[in-house]
Amino acid sequence: MITSKISNSFILFHLRAPKGAHFLFYNCSMNIALGIIGAIIVFFGIFALTGAPYVPSRKKELELLFKNLYPLKASDHIIDLGSGDGVVLKVVAEHGAHCTGIELNPVLVLISKLRLLRHKNTRVKLGDMYGLKFPEDTSAVYVFGDGRDFNRIERKVQTEANRLNKAISFISYGFESKKNKPTKTYRAYFLYKIRPEKN
Repeated sequence: MITSKISNSFILFHLRAPKGAHFLFYNCSMNIALGIIGAIIVFFGIFALTGAPYVPSRKKELELLFKNLYPLKASDHIIDLGSGDGVVLKVVAEHGAHCTGIELNPVLVLISKLRLLRHKNTRVKLGDMYGLKFPEDTSAVYVFGDGRDFNRIERKVQTEANRLNKAISFISYGFESKKNKPTKTYRAYFLYKIRPEKN
């Protein structure tokens, strides 16, 4: 009913509007559309500069990762640093494990929360990953990071392993550590065991 009224109004506008008004109407519409697109590009660009750029992960690839590299258990608690649209969290939750994601981009946090509505064993936080204190039952950390941030992320995991005084599995996609040797690899994924440093 509302759609019908809008359509009728649009037709009447075309029939009754003076010449030149059509051009003005389309010009305004185009400017609004370009403004929205531009705002989205700038919005995501800001987060790409302040953190790792958003690159979605494939669910099928993640299923193979957790089958071949790090088989999930119900007792696991996985931390996803830079959790994006929540696809990693969803795969982990579907395997019955607990998971916590942290993401700097509020739009992606909202998408994640909507995606994970049915999964009660998940948490998504808005914020900076470097300020996150890992839960005491953390068993593994997943990161699809950026080369420029990898060393800092690795230090963050080491800091938390030291604080919790426990070994934490560290899964990295696409970037290999210069400090630690992987215990296992699968395609572009690397699995590390980050142990507490001895004083």
